[in-house]
Amino acid sequence: MFIQTEATPNPETLKFLPGCQVMGSGTANFTKQADAEASPLALRLFAIDGVEGVFLGSDFITVTRGSHEWDVLRPRVLAAVMDHFTQGEAVMAGAGAAVDDGADDSEVVKQIKELIETRVRPAVAQDGGDIVFKSFEDGIVYLHMQGACAGCPSSTMTLKNGIENMLRHYVPDVQEVRAVE
Repeated sequence: MFIQTEATPNPETLKFLPGCQVMGSGTANFTKQADAEASPLALRLFAIDGVEGVFLGSDFITVTRGSHEWDVLRPRVLAAVMDHFTQGEAVMAGAGAAVDDGADDSEVVKQIKELIETRVRPAVAQDGGDIVFKSFEDGIVYLHMQGACAGCPSSTMTLKNGIENMLRHYVPDVQEVRAVE
């Protein structure tokens, strides 16, 4: 198994590409070990001293470091990912979280979600992250940034100059975009 690594715009994160499917659908974001009980892979990565966050995408894993340098952490993460996949272990245990089907969404919210899904999420996935729609209230779109996007120095610029401008262009009801935890 050959696992590629890619830098992300966030210097605290690296993107690992194992060359196979990681998540069958959706994504999973773990910002601390206690939250990672649903993922044997995330638990294995959190067992490495210096791993502060794990994000699982369709075909990649983004790892956020603490105070350790990447030249120390990278080989340990590569070994853990390789061991996990070569042993055939599950990435996620159980059925997972419930999915919002959007049946009760207004037309404006449906438009916002569609733009995020088709134009924003694929772009940020290339950088090892994800952006999830949380709500739309009083002209403000609230988005949750995950993986490499969380804590990235350029995330505010991405929100304001990229996503906000695009949403305001296509959805006149949108006045602002804000990040939420």
